[in-house]
Amino acid sequence: MDRLNENLARIEELSQRLIAAVAAKKPKHPGLDGPGEDLYKKAASAYMAEMMSNPSKLIEHQVGYWAKALTHYIDAQNNLAHGKLEPPEDHSPKDRRFSDPLWENHPFFNYVKQQYLFSADAMSEMVDKLEGLEDKDKKRARYFTRQIVDMMSPTNFLGTNPAALTKAVETDGQSLVDGLENLVRDIEASDGEMLVTLADKNAFKVGENIATAEGSVVYRNELFELIQYAPKTQTVHKTPLVLFPPWINKFYILDLKPQNSLIRWIVEQGYTLFVVSWKNPDPSYRDIGLGDYVEKGYLSAVEQVKTITGEKQVNAVGYCIAGTTLSLTLALMKKRGDKSIKSATLFTALTDFEDQGEVGVFLSNDFVDSIQAQVEVDGMLDKKIMSKTFSYLRSNDLIYGPAIRSYMMGEAPPAFDLLYWNGDGTNLPGCMAMEYLRGLCQENRFAREGFEVLGETLKISDVTVPVCAIACETDHIAAWTTSYTGIKQMGSHSKTFILSESGHIAGIVNPPSKMKYGHYTNDDWTLDTDAWRESADFHEGSWWPRWDAWLSPKSGKQVPARTPGETATHPILYPAPGKYVTETPEKP
Repeated sequence: MDRLNENLARIEELSQRLIAAVAAKKPKHPGLDGPGEDLYKKAASAYMAEMMSNPSKLIEHQVGYWAKALTHYIDAQNNLAHGKLEPPEDHSPKDRRFSDPLWENHPFFNYVKQQYLFSADAMSEMVDKLEGLEDKDKKRARYFTRQIVDMMSPTNFLGTNPAALTKAVETDGQSLVDGLENLVRDIEASDGEMLVTLADKNAFKVGENIATAEGSVVYRNELFELIQYAPKTQTVHKTPLVLFPPWINKFYILDLKPQNSLIRWIVEQGYTLFVVSWKNPDPSYRDIGLGDYVEKGYLSAVEQVKTITGEKQVNAVGYCIAGTTLSLTLALMKKRGDKSIKSATLFTALTDFEDQGEVGVFLSNDFVDSIQAQVEVDGMLDKKIMSKTFSYLRSNDLIYGPAIRSYMMGEAPPAFDLLYWNGDGTNLPGCMAMEYLRGLCQENRFAREGFEVLGETLKISDVTVPVCAIACETDHIAAWTTSYTGIKQMGSHSKTFILSESGHIAGIVNPPSKMKYGHYTNDDWTLDTDAWRESADFHEGSWWPRWDAWLSPKSGKQVPARTPGETATHPILYPAPGKYVTETPEKP
C-alpha cells in the first residue's frame, strides 16, 4: 500500500512536469509534421475515379477483406462457445513486433493481432492497386499509409500490449511510473518534442570510451578541425589520405571502438590519415553554403595536408553527403586545373538524384517548402528535424520499438554505442541545407544542366580522377542503384564499384575480423543495375582489404612514418577527437 501511494504521488509530480514540458514546446512550421493536403487529395481523387470506373475491383477487395475478418471472428466465437480458450488457427507471417508468446497463445491478444494484420494488409493492398496516380505520388501514398498502419499497431498501446501489461502487474505498476519518468525526461530534453532516447547517454563519453584512436588536431578554422592520426607502422605510404565524413552526423561513427574502427584499421595498413571533424553550426552560420564547404572545407583541408606532409597530391575519401560534395570539389578542381587529389573513394554517395530512394518521400515541395520556411526563422536546419526524418524511414525499429520499451516497459535505454552516435546529431547551415535540397536533390542539377559552385558550372562528367565507390545493398538513405548510376556518368577512365551487403552504416563499418557481411564486384560498366547485380562476383568478408588493394598502388612508395606535430607550421593544438565533436551549439 505504501508503494502504491508513493507511485501515485510520483505520477502526479511527473504529470505536472509533463504538462509543463509540452507547454514549453516551440512552435514550428506545421508542414514538417506530415505531407501536404495535395497528396491526400490526389489519392482520394484516384480512389473515387476508380470506384466510379471499376466498382467491381473495389467491391472484390472489400469483400475479400471482410470475408477474412468475419471468418476469423466466427472462428474465435465458436472456440469460446465450446469452452476452448485458445485462438483460431493463425497463418500470420512472422513479425518481430508480435514476438511475445501471448500474441500466439492468448485468445484476446491473438484476435487483436490477426484483425490488425487483416486491416493492415487490406490498406496496403488498396494503395498498391490504386491506379491514376503518378509513380512518385503512389510511392508517397504507399509510404505514408504504412506509417499510419504502423502507428496503429496494437503493440503501441498499453491496453493491447501483453508484455507491458504483464510487467505492470508484476511490478505493482512501477514499470509504468518508470516509463512516465522516461517520457517526461525525453520531452524535457527535446524542448517539448517526443524524441525517444535510443541509448544510455551516460554510458559513453567521446574521447574516453568511444572515438579513442590516437591522434591530434593540427589545424582548425570556422568549419572544421583537421585530425592527424598517430602512425602504427614504422613506414607509411608516401601519399597521405584525407577522409571527409558527412556533416549531417559526427565523424566518430568510423571510430566507435577499437575492434570496428575504420580509422584505426586504415592507420594500421600504413597510411598517413587525416580526418575532418566538422563544426556543428549554430544560427550564426545561416549564410554558409556548399561553396563555403568546398573552399573553406575540402580545398583548405587538402592544402593543409599537402603542407604538413610536403606532398603535392593526396588521396581523398568522402562518406554520404561528404562524398557528394567531394565529387563537386573534384569537378571544380578539374575546371581549375588543380591536380591536388590523386584518387577519390566514395562511401554511399549520391551524385545523380534522379531516383531519390526511400528518403525521396520527404523531398517533395510540401516538405522542402516547410523546411525552407523553418530554416529562414532558425538560420539552420535543426538536427531534430533530420533525426525524426531518418527515424521514420525505419519507424518500427527507431521510434515505436524503443518507445514501447522505454515508456510502457519502463526500461532504461541500452548502452549501445551505435545508437548513442545516432542520437548525437548535428545541425546544418540554412543556406547549405537549401542548396542541397533544392539544387541537388530536387532539381538534380549536377547530373543535368550543371550545378554552380564558386562561379563554375559543374557536372558529374567533370570528375576524372580514379574513383572507387562503395555502396550498400540495403541502404535506405543512398540506394546503391542510384550511386552506381551516378558513378557510371563520371568522366574517370578508372572506376571501381563495390557493393557491400547490409545498410548505410553496417555495410561501411564492416571490419574484416567479423566476417559478417560480404561484397560484390563487377568490372563491366556497360551494364544496367539489374544486370550488374545479376552477373557480379560475390566475395566473403569485408570490402576493406579489397579497397586497400585498390588504394595502395595509388599511394606511392614507403617513407618514414609521420608523427602529428612534427611540422613547425602545424603544431598539435589538442588531442583527438578534438573540440568541435563535443560542442553543443546555441539553439535558435
